[in-house]
Amino acid sequence: MSDAGTARLADIAVQASVSEATVSRVLNGKAGVASGTRLRVLAALDVLGYERPVRLRQRSAGLIGLVIPELTNPIFPAFAQVIEQALSGYGYTPVLCTQMPGGATEDELVDQLVERGVTGIIFLSGLHADTSADPGRYTKLTGRGVPFVLINGYNERISAPFVSPDDRAAARMAVRHLTDLGHRRIGLAIGPERFVPARRKALGFAEALEGKAEGVVQHTLFTVEGGYAAAERLLDAGCTGIVCGSDLMALGVVRAARQRGVRVPRDLSVIGYDDSELIAFTDPPLTTVRQPVRAMANAAVGALLEELGENPVQHTEFVFQPELVVRGSTAQPPPS
Repeated sequence: MSDAGTARLADIAVQASVSEATVSRVLNGKAGVASGTRLRVLAALDVLGYERPVRLRQRSAGLIGLVIPELTNPIFPAFAQVIEQALSGYGYTPVLCTQMPGGATEDELVDQLVERGVTGIIFLSGLHADTSADPGRYTKLTGRGVPFVLINGYNERISAPFVSPDDRAAARMAVRHLTDLGHRRIGLAIGPERFVPARRKALGFAEALEGKAEGVVQHTLFTVEGGYAAAERLLDAGCTGIVCGSDLMALGVVRAARQRGVRVPRDLSVIGYDDSELIAFTDPPLTTVRQPVRAMANAAVGALLEELGENPVQHTEFVFQPELVVRGSTAQPPPS
């Protein structure tokens, strides 16, 4: 990396859409620069690969907590990376909190964050997505004066901005791809029914099947092991195509198929969900529905910043469209 002191002011000015004089004032810590402009200049430094001067690095607009379920599913680190980059660009210091098996609960993590004086919190696939959980914990958080945004899993009883992919559309486009290929008995391997994304995918699955194919739904866990268990039952039910609630589930389905001597995609077509990094390099490369991670993450950060700026966005759900990515794990069904 080059040092910011030797950076060309012109490059930074163009990147930040400000004058070179403004860049100079920010780099030298001079007063008289609006906070939004200052943050744009600092973000430009980051984008261009220049290190921030030490005196500027020490400043922080505040701590923002990011609460995620776990790190074993690559989609969660993918979200965390984009969110942390966006927060840093606005001068905030992200604090990552991960729920590990046997570790701190979401409520305990929130208590720790509030005790540390966080400015706000972003929840990713948390208890807000679990219809069996008490939403009152979020009402209490509002009462403690901590703004928050929730990703993946809408709950009308919680007053906050929500950011979600269109899960129903995701399932519909996966089923449509399989029916277009000629599949007439299709399985859905999905997580527990109490989770909002699982319910929505199941709804979209049923909508897309209507009049086109028979469907079999198997609720297990959003894991490799869950996909494996679901595949055993769906294969016994005669499914030639399986739509999965996560890429990890899809990998479990492929494993179960191989152990039975069922070839993917010649005998069985498999579709994942997320399109997390490296999933294109599986064998075969996985057809999946891509979750719009960057757009959703940036929207969540933007909504939280609006809340912090006392210019709150509408407390509703902002829905983003997923995208079908066709690779090598889907094909026409075998001849009956």
